[in-house]
Amino acid sequence: MSSSEASEKVAILDIDGTLVDTNYQHAIAWYRAFRRHGIVLPVWRIHRHIGMGGDQLIAALTDEETEREQGDEIRSTESEIYRELIGEVETMQASRELIEQLKERGHTVILASSAKDWEVEHYLDLLDARDLADGWTTSADVEATKPEPDLVNAALDRAGEEHGDAVMVGDTPWDVRAAGNAQVPTLAVLTGGFAIDELKESGAESVFESVAELCSGLDQTILR
Repeated sequence: MSSSEASEKVAILDIDGTLVDTNYQHAIAWYRAFRRHGIVLPVWRIHRHIGMGGDQLIAALTDEETEREQGDEIRSTESEIYRELIGEVETMQASRELIEQLKERGHTVILASSAKDWEVEHYLDLLDARDLADGWTTSADVEATKPEPDLVNAALDRAGEEHGDAVMVGDTPWDVRAAGNAQVPTLAVLTGGFAIDELKESGAESVFESVAELCSGLDQTILR
């Protein structure tokens, strides 16, 4: 195996909050969904859980009884409200450039999300990435959401059995922990609204201010 072949990796790129700017729209959608069901939570607390899967978020923010009695209804309401907000979502600066650079370097690029099909389809259109990425995931590919490793393992499955080492790029501690639970290192960006120390304490190898900064600094990372 040549040195160039040996350096090829699977780049697992988180979509929500990393490639597309969705975290705060989701925080507002969850706030409104909870409120419609008689539960008023401060938005900052909700934001702290964005990146965690919706199957775990409600119990984490309230309690198991609320999850049992109202969980499915709250999730359904959040989905309806987010559908109204998704038109405001834009891509992060240099998101497509990151995919292009990784492909030019010979890496396999998998876009990772546990969002519903219609959300991922919208993001693929925004990124114009259908013919560029090697594959992507949706909620249909995972049983347990982040911080469980299912999403990362599903992305690896998309890359194929002969994939090399993998690297995750994400924006929340939940991304970093999910990757760590799958034995995959993470490069993190601050676009999700979490602090450098939080991301590093969760296990991120390096933290960049933005996707654009990561693009310009790829040669100093494990994706060089």
